[in-house]
Amino acid sequence: MTDPASAVRFRLHTKLPANARHALAIAAALAAVTTGRTASAAAALDHAPYGTTQRGQAVDIYTMTNDHGLRVRFLSLGGVITEIGVPDRTGHFDNIVLGLKTLREYETLPGHFGSITGRYANRISGAQFTLAGQIYHLIPNNGSNTIHGGPDALDRRVWTVSPTQAPDGVAATLSYVSQDGDQNFPGTLTTHVTYMLTNDDALRIDYTATTDKNTVINFTNHSYFNLAGNGSGSVVDQLLLVNADHYTPSGPDLIPTGEISPVEGTPLDFRQMMPIGARLHSAFQQLVNARGYDHNFVLNRPEGDGITFAARAYDPRTGRIIDCLTNEPGVQVYTSNGMNGSVVGSSGTTYRQTEAFTLETQHFPDSPNRPNFPTTELNPGQNFHSTTVFRFATDASLPPLPR
Repeated sequence: MTDPASAVRFRLHTKLPANARHALAIAAALAAVTTGRTASAAAALDHAPYGTTQRGQAVDIYTMTNDHGLRVRFLSLGGVITEIGVPDRTGHFDNIVLGLKTLREYETLPGHFGSITGRYANRISGAQFTLAGQIYHLIPNNGSNTIHGGPDALDRRVWTVSPTQAPDGVAATLSYVSQDGDQNFPGTLTTHVTYMLTNDDALRIDYTATTDKNTVINFTNHSYFNLAGNGSGSVVDQLLLVNADHYTPSGPDLIPTGEISPVEGTPLDFRQMMPIGARLHSAFQQLVNARGYDHNFVLNRPEGDGITFAARAYDPRTGRIIDCLTNEPGVQVYTSNGMNGSVVGSSGTTYRQTEAFTLETQHFPDSPNRPNFPTTELNPGQNFHSTTVFRFATDASLPPLPR
């Protein structure tokens, strides 16, 4: 292997020891968000009208562009990310997230395309939990369970968007106040989510929240990634590495059993770079239950609550790479198992199973009912803060993984 791209591709298959993963986390986080350079005049935040919701609320679309021409577009409805435009190894730009064609579809269709997901991302079993001795009955919208905050959750709400100063790029903050009892969750929850597109080609998402009553929260972004481009077909040949020695097994209803099990010897072992589809048709019961990957990985974390390396995805055809870093304890990898060709996406093509994958950084599913999982409780006087960074590169420009 003499060309740099081939050398990088080869190293993508090497296994990361713990100290190397930690080094990558520090280096990537610093490179992505703390360089301190002065932003170029090319970096910009623009917005335009997008439509009106069924409730009569105006929705705008916002465009963030960094000084390399990378572009992120999002809606004030649910903070939906409709586009992440990044180059391949030849410099050709494509949108690498799946989207829908109209505002009405974002309002009504399932799938949570690109949205801020909460007040509680992922599943809560039996649509209920007990907090401080009181039982809270939620609204079931996933069989007998609640998923992603309920049927009319924060992805269906119009957020207030404000330009935000960014040290090296462009940013905007989305704000929403969810009233006490919203979707039957306790407490008035005030949430701010900042999208920052840096000039080091990273999208940083910061979540902050406060409450006036004991509650539970869990936020994520639900973007569907396809590194070959929106509407380009299956992601089964794209490669994935997840920095996790363990995962949380789930039952047939995809509710965690409460166990934390090793990935070793299972199709959930992505500690080395592996094609997403390599073991997708395994008879392993976890994959049978989910009809593919829909699993929470327990991230390997150094001591403390800082940002650490979570995952890398790579498309050999285009050379595009995403590195995901977060201070969350888990990441849900989902291979769009529910897509069946009934939805025509913004690409003009139908979306089907394995058209995309997610990297949903979050706390574990059903944590309010699993005391051995990291807590998702938020109490008055506490400030919730979560950060996820998606760093974009190609195999022609990204430094190799540390050994």
